[in-house]
Parts: sequence; C-alpha cells; structure tokens
Amino acid sequence: PDLFDRTACFLDVGGYLLYRATGRLLFEWTAASVTGLFNLKTKRWDGLLMRYFGLPQEKFPPLVRSTEQVGGLTAEAAADCGLLEGTPVVAGAGDVPTAAIGSGAIGEGEGHLYLGTSGWVVVMTGRRVTGKRGIASIQSADPDKLILIAETETAGACLQWIANQFYREEQADPAVENVFALMDQAVEQVEAGSGYLIFTPWMYGERSPVADVYLRSAFINLSYDHTREQMLRAVYEGVAYNLRWMVELIHDLYGFPLSVLRVIGGGARGAPWMQIIADVTGRRVEAVAHPQEAGAVGAALIAALGLGHYPNFDALKEVVHVTRVFEPRSEHADVYDTLFTAYKQVYRSLRGLYHRINRERFAAESPGP
Repeated sequence: PDLFDRTACFLDVGGYLLYRATGRLLFEWTAASVTGLFNLKTKRWDGLLMRYFGLPQEKFPPLVRSTEQVGGLTAEAAADCGLLEGTPVVAGAGDVPTAAIGSGAIGEGEGHLYLGTSGWVVVMTGRRVTGKRGIASIQSADPDKLILIAETETAGACLQWIANQFYREEQADPAVENVFALMDQAVEQVEAGSGYLIFTPWMYGERSPVADVYLRSAFINLSYDHTREQMLRAVYEGVAYNLRWMVELIHDLYGFPLSVLRVIGGGARGAPWMQIIADVTGRRVEAVAHPQEAGAVGAALIAALGLGHYPNFDALKEVVHVTRVFEPRSEHADVYDTLFTAYKQVYRSLRGLYHRINRERFAAESPGP
C-alpha cells in the first residue's frame, strides 16, 4: 500500500520511454487498450472500471494518439541517443498495431498473419467489435479502426522444437549454414498430409482458437512407417491447421472472410511453409519484403505520418511491397480438409484427458508454501 501511495502514475514501457525522451507523462491509445481500462468507444480511460477496482484515475496520465507529436528530445535524451536536442518524438504504438501497419494489410477487413515464436491472425476494422472465444479487440494505430487479434502461443517455436530434438547433428555440423533452410528442403519432398499424421502445436497450452492452459502438443496417428521428414512436415502443417481454425473462427463470428492473408515475421521467409499455409487455409498468401522487420517498418511509418510525410493511414498501403504470392493448390484440398476436420476432433476428444493429467502435473510442479 505504501508503494502504491507513493506511485506518481502508471506507465507501460513505451510510456516510460516517452517520459525519458521528452519529460512528459503520457499513455498512448493502443498501449492503453490492452490494460482493460481503456474505453474503445470513447477513447478515454474507463472511469467506471477504475472506480470498481479502486484505482485513482489521477494516477493514469493523459492519453495520446499513435501519430501525435508529444514533444522534442530533451538535452539529456538527445545526448544519450546521439541525436539533436528538440528532435520530434511521435507517440508510436504497441507491437501488434505497428506490425499491422508494417504488413500493409490496413484496409477494412484486411488481415495478416504473424509467424514468430508465437503467432497471430489480425484483422483491421472500423466496426465496433468485442472479443470472444479467445479473440481480443484492441485499438489500432489508426484512430478510426480497431484490431481483432487471435493469438496462438507457439508457431515458430514448434519448428524450433523439432529442430532441437530431431536435427541436432545437422545444427552441430559446420557445413550446414541454416538448419531451417535444410528443413524446408526436406519438407518439400514429403507428400501433403504427411502420411495422415497430425501434429497439434499446443506446446504451452493455447489462447486461440481454444483458450485452454491445460492443452499440450501431440503427434496423432503416428505409426512405425512414418519417417522423420513426415514428422517434420506434420509440424509445419499442424501450425497451419491451427491458423485455419482461427481464420475460420474470425469468419464465423465476425463475417470477415480473409480471402488474402499477408504474412510477416521470420516464418514468412520460408516458402514451403507459406505454400502449406495457403494450401491448408485455402487462402492466397502474400509475403512482404523484410518480413521480420515489419514491426519496425510500421513504427517508422506511424512516425512519418505523424510528421506529415503522408496524408493518412490509407496512403501507407502503397509503401509496403509484396515480394511473393502463394496460391492454394486444389489438388491438396481433399487431404487437408479431411485432416483439418480430424484436427479439430482431437481437441474435443482429448480435452478431458489433458485437463486430468495436467491439473495433477501442474499441482505437483507448483512450489510449496
């Protein structure tokens, strides 16, 4: 209680950096929207919720838009950064909103996939939508739009896991420059469906398409005849099944078909995975230039807009360029439809088992009093 009383205000990391840069205490809209205390309709702190939780509103600083110039660098900040005193500082935005801008998929109902350690499906919309079924609604960098986000706990992490467990020798071989490029080559030689082997990518439980902390990964239908390479491709496909489930859930709940998916993140560098995602989801997949830097690109574009170099957010679409396009191949549709139906059945069939096992496991692993 004493620490709370002595607290001047609450800031997120971005707000703290703005304070160190300009000396001003501020909270940017997109960052505020993930606190649960920001009203997405009024764009103000939610006084009713604050009173309910006993939070004094005076400890929450003024709100600013992502494109707002919030001041200039102080002399101290300028010296630390090696920049000129007074250099304009723009508020910026959180990681998901900046990535959305950097993807270029910023029109009404347009969506992108992020494939990093985790992964997400994001849709931009001017509609006032609320989250459900593990899908959240947050503020976009564009003040006139919201973001729907469905996030999966482990995407690229699943590829990292199989690389660590099944490709140790290759990683230790100095002749192998990039084990993931080697894995991509191997995947291309395996038939679609991986011999009817299914992998569920729920390494740490899941947020979406099902919110369940007790889930864990599994290979389903594994037989003596399956090869290492088929298990590898099954991991690529398992993440794609999960993404398809999220895409279809967004369509079913909110009416956004997402016929085109823009992909960013490190996973977008692997063409075989992009083609698998296109085939599994039945959507056109577009990869952008420098996909791993999409967040940084988005932050730079928000700053450029704030400085008046672009007239509006729509103008930013022309700045982001698509470098590769992957169309779904109809010859693989039947096998993937069959396996996707089975994939969803895995959760329904094993949910109770996972809960029973992992409730006991987590209790045993919890530290004692």
